[in-house]
Amino acid sequence: MTDGAPSRGPLAGLRVVEMAGLGPTPHAAMVLADLGADVVQVRRPVRAAAPDGAADADALLWRGRRVVEVDLKDAAQVDRVLDLVSCADVVIEGFRPGVMERLGLGPDVCLERHPGLVYARMTGWGQEGAWSGAAGHDINYLAVTGVLEAIGPAGAPPVPPLNLVGDFGGGSMLLVVGVMAALWERRTSGRGQVVDAAMTDGVNLLAQLAWSWRAAGRWSDQRGDNLLDGSAPFYATYACRDGHVAVGALEPQFWDALVRVLGLEDLPDRWDRRHWPALRAVLAQRLGERTRAEWATAFDGTDACVTPVLSFAEAPDHAYARERGSFVTVDGDVQAAPAPRFSRSVPPTPGPLVGADLVGVLDEWADGGGRTGG
Repeated sequence: MTDGAPSRGPLAGLRVVEMAGLGPTPHAAMVLADLGADVVQVRRPVRAAAPDGAADADALLWRGRRVVEVDLKDAAQVDRVLDLVSCADVVIEGFRPGVMERLGLGPDVCLERHPGLVYARMTGWGQEGAWSGAAGHDINYLAVTGVLEAIGPAGAPPVPPLNLVGDFGGGSMLLVVGVMAALWERRTSGRGQVVDAAMTDGVNLLAQLAWSWRAAGRWSDQRGDNLLDGSAPFYATYACRDGHVAVGALEPQFWDALVRVLGLEDLPDRWDRRHWPALRAVLAQRLGERTRAEWATAFDGTDACVTPVLSFAEAPDHAYARERGSFVTVDGDVQAAPAPRFSRSVPPTPGPLVGADLVGVLDEWADGGGRTGG
């Protein structure tokens, strides 16, 4: 419920300067903009083309904010950016360590101008250390944390989980948490600070349950030998006649519901791993007898934890997604809806990136009164 609240997100009034980048940086800025922050993206007039030649393929990550084009080799324009920073609450950047300093926009310069600024830095390896300046991508950051080695079937190479775990889970989300924490601390200290968010650190945090299970003797370093890595027959995907279903019947009541709907009896102890191959074969045979839609109907309303495996094309049309409003359409493009939801604060409807003039934004921010704090 919204209590008749106006369409202003919980971060309304927060001013963010985003230095245009790739992956987790624009995603983090998108999340802040989705929640109502006034985000201005600063980008170079000429951008490098994507390796596959797709122009502006990341454009949907840029939604909900304004963009100003700046020649960062022009000292006068850099000074304008510093003026913009002086009116902001947060700066987000995702370059390799030292790049912002060479541009004259490093944290020392910015915090001298604006001591209350939260200066958030996103990298793969962190701001210091022998690897801090090394190139890398999501797959590389996962590789050194133990997480990549744990994903995929036994006897085959590890499988990259798209770029969701490093770039966005361990990267963007960690950066947003860091920004929120620094803003909260500023309420009492009145001072800003630098947030050093590294994707490797974030991935390690995401994997804390695995580390806990490993300490308890519940997690094996052997891929395909663990409860949640697809090796357990009651936590895996199965082929139907025309697609796949996901089975997550971990708890006893969910397992009982699963076997009841499937009409299976006299099954061996599912917690005895020696029986896993036989259980998997039985489930695979049974689930392969019907279509995905038929199983969806059969399991609807049960607590068996069985769901259809949908493609990106299918997901927005699923009944749950329509009811929840999980997706929005902006300029004809289907994309994820802002999240999470709030009882009173209603985030603005996402819109595409809008071009703006740096001087115009400066005048607006300078005339708009004080910042949210600091």
